[in-house]
Amino acid sequence: MTVARPGEIDPVAREIYCRAVETLGNAAVPFLVGGSYALERYTAIARHTKDFDVFVHRRDLDRVFELLSTAGYETELTFPHWLGKAVAGDDFIDVIFGSGNGIAEVDDEWFAHSVESEVLGVRVRLCPPEEMIWSKAFVMERERYDGADVAHLLHACASDLDWRRLLARFGPHWRVLFSHLILVGFIYPAERSRVPDGVMHELLRRLQGELRGPSPGARLCQGTLLSREQYLVDVTRWEYQDARLAPKGNMTSEDVALWTAAIDGGAEIDDDSNGDRPACGGW
Repeated sequence: MTVARPGEIDPVAREIYCRAVETLGNAAVPFLVGGSYALERYTAIARHTKDFDVFVHRRDLDRVFELLSTAGYETELTFPHWLGKAVAGDDFIDVIFGSGNGIAEVDDEWFAHSVESEVLGVRVRLCPPEEMIWSKAFVMERERYDGADVAHLLHACASDLDWRRLLARFGPHWRVLFSHLILVGFIYPAERSRVPDGVMHELLRRLQGELRGPSPGARLCQGTLLSREQYLVDVTRWEYQDARLAPKGNMTSEDVALWTAAIDGGAEIDDDSNGDRPACGGW
């Protein structure tokens, strides 16, 4: 497969990204590289963005900010429930410890199943494809839909995925995963059998169980887990419960308010495996 590659990364941006990675690596702070660099490793699809995604555990966030500040970056906790930034000139590093909807928090499993690779000439560990699918599957904004990334990850990695762990990641939100698996069979009809039959049968069993059972009594809107903007009418005017808020979700009302207020600001957010598992290949 031949994939068009973007131009070489700007030398200034490259130095900024490498310095951050080396700073964290030299201090032995656990971190993972995600975003476009991890996507390229797994799918061979290259695209250059104006940021660099570093994933860390929430408990290490203060230490990461301290190290990057000392190394000359301006740091800020952009959204307290999932994202910080380290800025140098026109380039920045997203320091990610969760997801915008409060679901995909970075935990020890991300590190236990990370994949060793090389990014910009530096040895690093990448976010596992399972966690990339988990976090990207919920991104369904009007201006950004990560379904193609999910499809390409499934296309490249289905044979190597830990399906049991992926199902567990989605937990009660299994319908979101099911929807992407249905779509990948539509996108690649000749290869839809690469998704294990057992996975599809299990999800069909769950669906049939729901169809036979009673509907939930609570007026709950889970659309806010997919888009921070497009389902605001449901929770502000139509009196649905917001699935992001406790006890159903992991966000506070303050988190939701800050995340919602950033919509008009046009904030660009790029969210974008065991040991030495080889790179995933295409079907």
